[in-house]
Amino acid sequence: MGCNHDCSSCASNCGGEGIQKLILNDKSSIKRIVGVLSGKGGVGKSMVTSLLASKMAKKGFKVGVLDADITGPSMAKSFGIKEKAYQQDGLILPYVTPSGIKVISTNMLLPNDDDPILWRGSLIVSLVSQFYKDVNWGELDVLFIDMPPGTGDVSLSTFQQIPVDELIMVTTPQNLVSMIVKKSLNMAHEMDINVLGIVENMSYVRCPNCDEHIYIYGHKEKEEIEAEYNEALLARIPFDAEMTKCVDEGRVEEFDKDYLDYAADCISSLIIGE
Repeated sequence: MGCNHDCSSCASNCGGEGIQKLILNDKSSIKRIVGVLSGKGGVGKSMVTSLLASKMAKKGFKVGVLDADITGPSMAKSFGIKEKAYQQDGLILPYVTPSGIKVISTNMLLPNDDDPILWRGSLIVSLVSQFYKDVNWGELDVLFIDMPPGTGDVSLSTFQQIPVDELIMVTTPQNLVSMIVKKSLNMAHEMDINVLGIVENMSYVRCPNCDEHIYIYGHKEKEEIEAEYNEALLARIPFDAEMTKCVDEGRVEEFDKDYLDYAADCISSLIIGE
C-alpha cells in the first residue's frame, strides 16, 4: 500500500520518509538549519538558542531564529521585540534585531504578550510550517529553530517537514533530566537527524570571591558525559546573573562571554564547508 502521508494511522515506523519536506518561498534561502531541543522544559533551551544566534551574528554570519515553541515563546522577550509581525507581498516579515538577526515568534502575532495560545496540535504544527515557508527570511547562513521540549507532535512534525541539518541538545546535570534527554536523542537518531552535540546548562555556580566551581546539581567529567550520551559535549554554561539579566531585559545580544564559542565554531565550520 502506498503512503498517504498520514503518520497518525501508520504503523510502519518509517520516521516520516513519505512526508515531503516544505519548500521555502522564492525570496528566501538558508544554508544551514540547526534545531535546539531539550527533553523537558526549564533547562534553558531558549536561552541557549538566543545566545548561539547572537554569537553567530557577532562572527559575521547572517542569522535567523524561528521560535517553534508556539505555546511557550521566549525569543521576542530575549531580543526585546515589542513590534508585531506584518505581511508584505504575501509573506510575513520577521523582526530584524540591532545585530541583524531575523526573528519570528508567536508573541509577535498576539495583541498582548501574556495571551495564551489555546490551540490543538494540528494548528500549532501548521503555524510552525508557516513560520518556515511563509516568512521572508532573505539570505541566511543559519536558521536556528527553538524547538518545544520533548518528543510530541510539534517536534515530530517539524523534523518530518523541515530539513533540519543538525540538532543541539540542551540538558542540565541532574540524572532525572539526562534520562529524559536520552528519549529526545533517540527520537533524533530514529529520524536520521544528525546531533551536533550536547550543551550542559546550569553546570555550576562560580564563587565571586575565590572562583571555586560549586556543582549544586552534581558533576561529571567531560568524558563521562560524552560516554553517557554518545555525543560530543559542546559547552558547559554556569549560572550567571549577568547572562540572566541580559536575557530578561531583552538585551541578549549584548552578552558576550565565551561559554558557547566552541559550539559556534562547530556550526561555523559546517557553513563554511558547504
